[in-house]
Amino acid sequence: MGESVSLTGRAAVVTGAGAGLGRAEALALAAAGAAVVVNDMGDAAHLVAEEIVAAGGRAIAVTGDVSDWSLGGRLVEESVEAFGSFDILVNNAGIIRDKMIFNLTESDWDDVIRVHLKGHAATSHAAAAHWRRMSKAAGGPVYGRIVNTSSEAFLFGSAGQPNYSAAKAGITALTLSTAQGLARYGVTANAICPRARTAMTAEAFGEADATTGLDPLAPERVGTLVSYLASPASAEITGQVFVVYGKMVALMAAPKVENRFDAAGSAFTVEELDEQLSSYFAGRGPYETYAAYSIAELEKAALAVD
Repeated sequence: MGESVSLTGRAAVVTGAGAGLGRAEALALAAAGAAVVVNDMGDAAHLVAEEIVAAGGRAIAVTGDVSDWSLGGRLVEESVEAFGSFDILVNNAGIIRDKMIFNLTESDWDDVIRVHLKGHAATSHAAAAHWRRMSKAAGGPVYGRIVNTSSEAFLFGSAGQPNYSAAKAGITALTLSTAQGLARYGVTANAICPRARTAMTAEAFGEADATTGLDPLAPERVGTLVSYLASPASAEITGQVFVVYGKMVALMAAPKVENRFDAAGSAFTVEELDEQLSSYFAGRGPYETYAAYSIAELEKAALAVD
């Protein structure tokens, strides 16, 4: 492995790493040389840590709920105590409570926002505070990488996932804010929107075809990008959003201004808004909204894995 993508001597925390996408990310980081703090709610975290150690790597398990604000600090502390440093944070932990907005309960909303968005914020806060202290002590930039897990759901606004879509939109905004706030300390923050066949997505993606080689939706494909974004080679990449699955990594562009409407005088009247906006939107199709439906066009080529 080339030095620019090697993680030898680095230490990483991966949340939700007991199975699925988080497990694949933890294994990819370990394969690149990183020591890994494997976080999840139960025994699965210990099994993944043991798997990494059995393969010749270094890992420990730290169980706990990422939405517990104090856990973020404990994950950083455990990494420093066990491995002498903390360099990489991969936020992956999440749950789903899919409901249409008219069937959504308060707990459906609170649980998803708590685990996804608060969980990302809690660990990001602890990581940021640590790297800021380290930078001040060093008198200059330090090594820090954050990879957050967003979703195409925030681009589409999935009808059956108002809670999940909102959480993922929040995670994207959190990533952008984190990237700006930590740039002076040498820390990068990026978001990925992965598609992967896991227990959480089993209902959506179904079973893999075992006869075609590596599954186009294999979590390992996402783990490779995470390993790269955690590496020295990615030092100039921050504040970005990537869609990743199959044989594709797609970089998302910032939203653009489609049109601008200006009042004739110092302020709009309702009648003037009617005149300008109603005519502009007349006959507009149901999919011509802010939702990025064009992203679906990536699918055919991305999944056409040889």
